[in-house]
Formats: sequence, structure tokens, C-alpha cells
Amino acid sequence: MDETPVEILQRWENHGAVWRALHVSDEHAVIQLCTCTGEPVDRLESSDAELIRFVRARDDG
Repeated sequence: MDETPVEILQRWENHGAVWRALHVSDEHAVIQLCTCTGEPVDRLESSDAELIRFVRARDDG
């Protein structure tokens, strides 16, 4: 079973790494996945509505 984009971000955090939203619109999100020291290592791009809500909720909190 594949992980949802939100599950990917949560797993990333659970392992001590960080992520940054590079772009978030109503239709698309681009997330930079970084090491625990903040170095970029990968990118997650998705049009998943749940991911967009999750990232926006984090920005508001």
C-alpha cells in the first residue's frame, strides 16, 4: 500500500527530518524534504487536497 503525501511528511518528521513548503496553491503543493540539519535531499510535489490542507494548517499554527 502506498503512502499518502501527508503520511510521507509525517513519517519524515517522525524520523527527525524537516520539510519546507516551497509553493502552495489551491491546486498544487511543492514541498522540500530536508535532513534534520536542514539540507535539502528530495522534493514532494502533489495536487492532493489533503496535503494542501495539511501544509496550510501547519503554516497557520
